Amino acid sequence: MNVLVIEDEKPAARRLTRMLETLDLNVLAQLHSVEEAVEWFSNNTHPDLIFLDIQLSDGLSFEIFDGVAVTSAIIFTTAYDEYALQAFKLNSIDYLLKPIDDEELEAAVTKFKKQQPASSDVKLNFEDIRKLLGVNPVERDYKKRFTVKIGQHLKMINVDDVVCFYSENKGTYARTTDKRDYLLDTTLEILEGELQPDVFFRVSRKYFVNVNSIRDIISYTNSRLQVKLQACDDLEIIVSRERVKDFKFWLS
Repeated sequence: MNVLVIEDEKPAARRLTRMLETLDLNVLAQLHSVEEAVEWFSNNTHPDLIFLDIQLSDGLSFEIFDGVAVTSAIIFTTAYDEYALQAFKLNSIDYLLKPIDDEELEAAVTKFKKQQPASSDVKLNFEDIRKLLGVNPVERDYKKRFTVKIGQHLKMINVDDVVCFYSENKGTYARTTDKRDYLLDTTLEILEGELQPDVFFRVSRKYFVNVNSIRDIISYTNSRLQVKLQACDDLEIIVSRERVKDFKFWLS
């Protein structure tokens, strides 16, 4: 079965491609913008299935279908919140919530194979979907600063000054370039959807690292890697074995 990945975040596109290939699907291409997708559809045989992010680098992915007639089934990949996703559920639109889970992806592919018609046609009303999800598109406006309380004072921390985020004793902390730790009112799971993916990577359950703060990467036991960061000599930051491949792709 031929599939197409349309996702503006290249690390996410590569990760999804690898996941699909483990399910023996043939990924024809990874596309990252409306313009790129329109050109590709105009010059290639359409796939059986498209994994489509809603917000691309140059606009809503729905704009692709304003320019070309696509004859493929669609599974949306999205970071919309649960409230907005009710619109999908009520209208029987298939979607996967990012970050995509292996089992959920396999279930979605299995469902598609069982329901696959002899000939596919996109019958979704994209204007209706726009309205269901709100008039304005979701902006990829990643977190730029955090506000933390220090005694009776509030301090603002710029994300660019954060070397890593880590969890300890049920708390989530930001380590800054001046080697200070700040307790944040959030979790690493929430941060996963708020941090710019080209800059921050979650190397394990405990750590998010800033690519601009990496000063060394060392081979570690059990096929893992150890990451040395600026201002973090006291922290042992290990890339978990299951994340090593994604981490290397992220660095490339």
